[in-house]
Amino acid sequence: MKPKWLEWAKQLQSIAQAGLTYSKDIYDLERFELIRKISVEILTQNTNMDNKIIKELFANETGYATPKVDIRAVVFSGNKILMVRENSDGDWSLPGGWGDIGLTPSEVAVKEVKEESGFDVKAIKLIAVLDKKCHPHPPSPYHVYKIFIQCEIIGGKPKEGIETDAVEFFVENELPALSIARNTESQIHIAFKHLHNPQEPVYFD
Repeated sequence: MKPKWLEWAKQLQSIAQAGLTYSKDIYDLERFELIRKISVEILTQNTNMDNKIIKELFANETGYATPKVDIRAVVFSGNKILMVRENSDGDWSLPGGWGDIGLTPSEVAVKEVKEESGFDVKAIKLIAVLDKKCHPHPPSPYHVYKIFIQCEIIGGKPKEGIETDAVEFFVENELPALSIARNTESQIHIAFKHLHNPQEPVYFD
């Protein structure tokens, strides 16, 4: 279950960000800055992150607050799924990352697979659109939608990237230690359902 303090911090940050964007009154702007400060303090008190880092990552955006988008590519070879080992935590994930301005979700999936695994792929199917808060990920300061896109290998060869140091395929019952900030075991099993049943409907939320 998502910690209540994290939900409060996100809601306060969203209110503050909208208020700072649309308010004109100097006194209201001061109040919204205070609300933003409180949201940062809540995160600082409940995590090991430095206050300055939280401000830079969590409270630096402007405009109307909207969810971030994380895109993951699902690539099969036979009955195995492609995974890459992340430099940041030493655990394994589906190739992927934040959505890029100017690229479609499928274009991001194709790009991330090439950069992180060395394979050339084409996107063939949407598997799932998930809200990170509904799944057993670690607490995150951002509200994130996760898009899983099935891709097919059309070329290339295994090659680690700047952010990854290993590329391998795994069967469903022998998954490695997962980078659960990026993908959970239950999400990998959803992907395998589409391998076993191509008519499996898109999963959402």
